Amino acid sequence: MARPPDPELDADAIVAAAVEILREQGLDAVSMRSVSARLGISPVPVYSRIGNKDALLNAVADRLLADLAPPTGPDETWTQYAERWTAELRNRLRLADSRLIVAPRRNSYVQASRPLVDVMRRNGFAPDAAVQACRLLMWATVGFVALEAGASPPQDDGRAFRSGGDPGGVTPEDTDVLFGLHMRYLIEGIARDARSSARDIDH
Repeated sequence: MARPPDPELDADAIVAAAVEILREQGLDAVSMRSVSARLGISPVPVYSRIGNKDALLNAVADRLLADLAPPTGPDETWTQYAERWTAELRNRLRLADSRLIVAPRRNSYVQASRPLVDVMRRNGFAPDAAVQACRLLMWATVGFVALEAGASPPQDDGRAFRSGGDPGGVTPEDTDVLFGLHMRYLIEGIARDARSSARDIDH
């Protein structure tokens, strides 16, 4: 039987319970009812303090993406920053479901992207080019993490392969190397296109 509503219950406690459920059971298990059951209360105070399920998921996404963007170094190039930014995004996504993070128009998604866009703008990117590049990096990271989560380990048959080159599977160390390569190739491609665009403008 549910306890009477706790007058001290606040939105932070509700969001914390939702994050626990997300990490234990996955995104599909997060609901107003499951959160209220976790807290031992009826759903009524959860609705009154949070709103609806969309508001709850927005709050969970905000919690998981809070302070995602690392601070920039004084002499750091945008390419170096992009490598660190995508690495941090990968770490956060491993704790959550990518559907939660990249839902359309979710404010936490926009806020997490803004520092990388700002760094690119300071390094000469046009506004739309910076947004496009950030979106490419975000989507590439989300896709990598989704595939990484379903990867199976290889059967050790004694043969030596380069990282990620064993057709039988990948190790955690392999995925770290592959992620670094994946982002490096993408960032180098974005940088190459940016240089080409700058030359076209100069001429």
